[in-house]
Amino acid sequence: MKTIDDLGDLRGRRVLVRSDLNVPLDGTKITDDGRVRASVPTIRRLADAGAKVLVMAHLGRPKGTPDPGLSLKPVAERLAELLGSPVLFANDTVDEEAQHIASALREGEVAVLENVRFNPAETSKDDAERGAFADQLAALADVFVSDGFGVVHRKQASVYDIADRLPAAVGGLVQAEIEVLERLTSSPERPYVVVLGGSKVSDKLGVIDSLIETADSLLIGGGMVFTFLAAQGHEVGSSLLEEDQLDVVRGYIEQAAQKGVDLVLPTDIVVAPEFAADSPPTTVAADAMPADQMGLDIGPDSAARFADVIRSAHTVFWNGPMGVFEMDAFAAGTKAVAQALTELSAREDGGLSVVGGGDSAAAVRQLGFADDQLGHISTGGGASLEYLEGKTLPGLAILEDA
Repeated sequence: MKTIDDLGDLRGRRVLVRSDLNVPLDGTKITDDGRVRASVPTIRRLADAGAKVLVMAHLGRPKGTPDPGLSLKPVAERLAELLGSPVLFANDTVDEEAQHIASALREGEVAVLENVRFNPAETSKDDAERGAFADQLAALADVFVSDGFGVVHRKQASVYDIADRLPAAVGGLVQAEIEVLERLTSSPERPYVVVLGGSKVSDKLGVIDSLIETADSLLIGGGMVFTFLAAQGHEVGSSLLEEDQLDVVRGYIEQAAQKGVDLVLPTDIVVAPEFAADSPPTTVAADAMPADQMGLDIGPDSAARFADVIRSAHTVFWNGPMGVFEMDAFAAGTKAVAQALTELSAREDGGLSVVGGGDSAAAVRQLGFADDQLGHISTGGGASLEYLEGKTLPGLAILEDA
């Protein structure tokens, strides 16, 4: 797979960069700019090399039609602040304004194109339709750089088809993501601990199948834990529960026992009468949950145990919060995991902590931890999981063939 170093002299060349700028917005205010900051090094490197940089990305799910609430303009403004230099903005993706800006860009200048998903062809299942849109994108540039790791598992025009139409390479962000995930899949330094949370077991089936073969310990929290507890015959009240996954989860429990994987489930749960920030929390034993309560976080004893296991590891992969971290009363479990990861990263022997994107990355920042306190915060939750599952990621596979 080619890198930017393999593209030769980029001075004066138009470089189309696929970044991941899919940030959470409150109106026009970015509430977490982590993905924008992660995109800056590659964009800056290209601009410093004298390239004419065109950045394309998506925001949200506009369903193929323009949506002012999902415009990339606020993101372009934040990118300009981070770069410390002006960033032009095209109010369309491949039409008149984008074409004008692409042709008028000067060496070292950066422009952001409007949300690629405003065009229905971007996410089309029809190869010809996607290809026609990729042709329009390719006409804007001389070179393509894939630097949006959060979308490399998607077969989309700006990720997959474009790489077949221009000289292509991976950017620094994607390169770094692959290197870290390779360490998790091919040669993790042991003990290797995996921490999984989030809402649903069904979202994590593939990664559990894979990691139960390689991890030494598997720690389960979040909403998905209640399917595990129910599979053991425990009452889970009104908590999240996927009844159709109970047999699958029983299989995981048996498989972990057979393979000697330490499957760690919470021993206590923070419950409340309803899903609300002001709902009064109570801590109960995991095997004695009241039928009229719902679990919203792992309990303090479980959080302490999870933290101990993490601190004793050499490699940790974490994906999914332990509870409803957005509400203060139910954030302690997630905060304990994040704190333990920072302690692992600070160790003299260089333990590796990897936060697998998505809600986990948002939780780390919202709870007051800095990115540099952890070994690696992935920008792509879904892509990270599919990579660890061993799936073929279209956006990487097409670059391997380039």
